[in-house]
Order: sequence, then structure tokens, then C-alpha cells
Amino acid sequence: MAESAGVIVMFVPLFFIMLIANAAEARRTTDQPYQALALLAYISLAFLYLLGILFGVGLQAAGPMLQQQPELLDVLGLADAGISLDSVGMLGLGLWLPSLVGMILLLPPVRRAAAAVTKLDPASPVHAVALAMSMLIIINLLVTLGFGLGNLTTMLEAQNSANPDADGALVALWVQQSLMALLAVVGVGWLTRRSFREAMARLGITRVSGRQVLLALGLALAMVPIVALIEYLGSLVGFGANADVQALSEELFGPLFQSPFGILTIGLAAALGEEPLFRGAAQPRFGLILTALMFALVHSNYGITISTVVVFVLGLVLGWLRRNHNTTTSMIMHASYNITLAIIAYLSLRFLEF
Repeated sequence: MAESAGVIVMFVPLFFIMLIANAAEARRTTDQPYQALALLAYISLAFLYLLGILFGVGLQAAGPMLQQQPELLDVLGLADAGISLDSVGMLGLGLWLPSLVGMILLLPPVRRAAAAVTKLDPASPVHAVALAMSMLIIINLLVTLGFGLGNLTTMLEAQNSANPDADGALVALWVQQSLMALLAVVGVGWLTRRSFREAMARLGITRVSGRQVLLALGLALAMVPIVALIEYLGSLVGFGANADVQALSEELFGPLFQSPFGILTIGLAAALGEEPLFRGAAQPRFGLILTALMFALVHSNYGITISTVVVFVLGLVLGWLRRNHNTTTSMIMHASYNITLAIIAYLSLRFLEF
């Protein structure tokens, strides 16, 4: 429950900023004064990034001091959080540098430059906020790397041992993905400048044909041997499966493999949240390749490994479906792919137990 509450708290400011930006966009597109609302959205997001800069610079500056006085990690409670002396500087850098870039991305000249290589409108408050918010993905990735996948695994292992019930993981995953879906709907203008039906149409969430369902299922199954091939080729050049990634994934999703509902959750929740946000909302503006890259990097539990490459390739296929069909088809493929992998993992565990 605490984990779900934490996720909700993190999403609240993002919803506020997106609502304000869309309200400004609604006024802009109807030739009404909108600059005050747009400025409020920019200042709100810049304030969040300013906090990231201050905290990040503070952490990085504290690195040399902690090297000399490592007992301060215990005093500050950072040792229990899995932070080592080597990771303090990386954590600080992972906070302040992307936060600074996020603020820079709000500047009109930078937005115009971004618009030259994407379909973003440099004058749109919504597009400006979306562009700057993309740095949240980098912050999440760098902070995860700063903690270290091994440290995170140890922390989760202790939490799962203290509370082995899988219900908490189920609820947290559904809450997170539901909020991502809601952010996508709000982000494209629901509640401010589009009706719910219009927002769904903008996201590409429409009815699908039987042919599209079969195409999605076929591509989901085809991805399984493709993933195996990518991992095999990676192993040939010393970029194979990562033990830390496997251990962390087991701690994150292992409890969900214990029941049919958990397996369905792995597929359905991700399709519900990630596809509307990435394929539905982002791809028409950021483009296929950049969206697939953001999609790969948001899976920070994989670090930068062969698994990141796999998710990038998956994002390209899902993006192709979105571009040539609709987001609903990509949702079906994403859910089917995840469920297939979860079933394979479940059967493998049962075989090992047998």
C-alpha cells in the first residue's frame, strides 16, 4: 500500500502540469491569451527540476566528504537504502544533469531545434512540457544505475522476505500503469480541450479487426525467437544476459508468476499503461525511433544491457503497428508478448521444481 501511495504522489505534479499546459493550449488554439497559463506550467516543471538540481549537486558535493567519513552513510540512513560510497556521485549526477537539461528544453530556441527533427510544435505549451518531461526517463535510469542493480535486488529481496504476499506487487503495478494511461489521456487534452472520445481517437485507441488481432498475436509469438536470437548474438560479443538484471527482475516480478492473475497482470497492465503513453501520445510527435528509445530506457530495471536492446526492438515493432494500424493493435501485441514470456518463465520454474 505504501508503494502504491508513493507512485500516486509522484504522478500528482505531472497531472497538474499537464492539465495547466493543456488549458493553455486550448486558449492558444482559439486565439485567446494563453501565455500566463503556459508560464505557470513551465515554472511548475522548472521548479521540480530545480529541486532535482539542488539535491543532486548536494549529493555529488557530499561524495568526497563521505569518502573520508563513511560512517555518515549510516547517520544519514543512506546505507540502509543501498547507497554505497561509489554510487553517491552517480546519484547526484543522475539528478542534477538531466534536471538541468529538462529546464533548458523549455527554452524557445531549443524547442525550435527539437521541432526540426520531430513533429513537435515549438509554440505548443503541451509539446514544450512533454519535451522537457522526457528527461524524467533519464533521471529514473541514472538514479537506478547509481543505486546499482545489485543493491536494488538486495533491498527488494529483504522487502519480499519480510512481506512475501504478492498482492502488494499486483496492486502497485496496476496503480502505476493505470496512472500512466490516465496521464496519456489527460496529456492529449481530455478534461481541457478534447472529449474522452476525441482523446481516444488521438491516442489511436480504436476498434480492431480480426486481421489486426491475428497480426498482433503473430508478432507477439514471433518476438520470442527474435529475443533469443538477439541475446545469443549479444553473448557472442560479450554483451549477453546480465545476472544482476535477471536477479532484479526475479525480485520485481517473481511474486507475480505464482498465479494466473499475476501472469495476466504482467501483460495486461503494461499494455494498458505503456502503450497509450508511448505509442498513443508520444510517437505521433516524437517519431518512431525516439519513442522506441525512450520506451527502452524507461525500463530502468534492465540498466544498459542486452535487455535494453530487446526492449528497443520491441518498441520498434509496437511503433510500426501504431503507425500502420492503431494503438489498440500494439496493446494486444504487447500484452500477448508479455504473457507469453511470463508463461514460459512459469513453466520453467515448475519444470525445475519437478
